Amino acid sequence: MKTATKNTTSTKSATASKTKATTTASKSTSKTATVKAKASAAEGLRELFVDSLKDIYWAEKALVKALPKMAKNATSENLITAINEHLAVTQEQVTRLEKVFASVGEKAVAKKCDAMEGLIKEGESIMEETEVGPVRDAGIIAASQKIEHYEIATYGTLAAFAQTLGEDDAVLLLEKTLSEEKEADVTLTEAAYNTINFDAAEEDEA
Repeated sequence: MKTATKNTTSTKSATASKTKATTTASKSTSKTATVKAKASAAEGLRELFVDSLKDIYWAEKALVKALPKMAKNATSENLITAINEHLAVTQEQVTRLEKVFASVGEKAVAKKCDAMEGLIKEGESIMEETEVGPVRDAGIIAASQKIEHYEIATYGTLAAFAQTLGEDDAVLLLEKTLSEEKEADVTLTEAAYNTINFDAAEEDEA
């Protein structure tokens, strides 16, 4: 009987310790999960919308500088053409964003986009880590599509924000750019699956 009592006591003690540890971990997570807002943090949807516009404005201008380098490092004529065509489109998108700013009564100001900066740097790393030819072309497409997917998500969100805020002119402008980004993604996919990925795969067999 004494042994049984001792075992029961040990079990209760272990359970209590486990519960206490779980509660402590929960409190610790709760404290660290809350991110303190900056003094300049957006307090409403309109502020968040404008802040996001500044973000993508910087991103598109940075992309205008990055695309020529991608084109210069590509070897596939189809890929080079696709990149150069999208460069022209991107330049138009920068101008269109300025129209979006004007339509909502804001000055066009660029705010550094950490996401685009990271994606462009990753693209540069991919080029450094691949040999010139089909393999690098495949890497450039991969990097480019990551950028396109980020832009698709961003413009889709911005268009939704604008619609909620009743900014109809901004919605039309943003949806036009969204459509262009989707088309660019399809073009890159076709370039990859028509020849480039298969040419790159043949390098493994060489």
